[in-house]
Amino acid sequence: MVDDEVVVAEVVEQYLRRDGYDVRVATTGEAGLRVAREWAPDLVVLDVMLPGIDGLEVCRRIRQESLTPIIMLTARGDEADRIVGLELGADDYMVKPVKQAELLARLSALGRRAGVGDMDDQGMITVGPWTIDRGRRQILLEEEAVKLTDKDYELACYLFQNVGKLMSRAHLLEKVWGIMTPIESRTVDVHISRIRRSLQIRPERGYRIKTVYQHGYRLEPMDE
Repeated sequence: MVDDEVVVAEVVEQYLRRDGYDVRVATTGEAGLRVAREWAPDLVVLDVMLPGIDGLEVCRRIRQESLTPIIMLTARGDEADRIVGLELGADDYMVKPVKQAELLARLSALGRRAGVGDMDDQGMITVGPWTIDRGRRQILLEEEAVKLTDKDYELACYLFQNVGKLMSRAHLLEKVWGIMTPIESRTVDVHISRIRRSLQIRPERGYRIKTVYQHGYRLEPMDE
């Protein structure tokens, strides 16, 4: 959540956490962009009126790097602001003061549309020609199991569960390897290269792992 009204942000954070969300709060546009790049959230709640970089510019920059759903909040009721926000890539728009039940409902709807937590009862995820079987710890390419090391499997699963999100090397080291302290390492690059080769993730199969200079990696559908 990016909002410079600290009291409002704290209240919204509390009821989001009560509803089961893990939340990070930023109070400036610059901080919001930094958190979005480092943390790769499933959903973004973004105020328009921010000090420094405003919410519309934050929305534009996030959308250049990620398909993460964005709900924009504003005290303005002006239709032009809504149109600009939606044209820049926002998925929804709410006017303050925000009602708790409505925000939760909209976040839930956006999460379902984006596939957040989209796993069937058997722990199976399907992305293009790949099927991730969490129960057997296998990834199948066109119904054939691919041999992967443990870390390659875990990294690939994380990428497939976060299609369209730009994730830094530091973020991947934290989520997959449990390394919390930033380090200089080629570990992520080596594993990404192996995953591309082993799982045959390439444009002709409809997806690619894009390297974003100085930022990290993003698994993305080619039609995007």
